Amino acid sequence: MKNPWIAAVLNFLFAGPGYFYNGRRRGLGAALTVAAIMLTYVELNLQTQAPALFPIMFAAVFIMNTFLAIDGYNEAKAINAG
Repeated sequence: MKNPWIAAVLNFLFAGPGYFYNGRRRGLGAALTVAAIMLTYVELNLQTQAPALFPIMFAAVFIMNTFLAIDGYNEAKAINAG
C-alpha cells in the first residue's frame, strides 16, 4: 500500500523520487532526478548572472513540481486501487 502524500511530497520537493517510491515509471523518475540536478545548477547560476530572470525560473519550477506532485499522488492512489 502506497501513501499518496509521500509520493506527492517527494515529487514536489525534488522532481522524480515520488516515482521511485511508487515503483512505477522508474525511468521517468531517474530522468526527472537528473534533469532536476541540472536545472538546480542552471537556477543557481541564473540567480547570480541574470537576477531579473530568476523569479520566472522559480515560478516555472514551482508549477512543474506541483503538477509532478499531483501526478505522483494520483499514481499512488491508482496503485492502491489495484
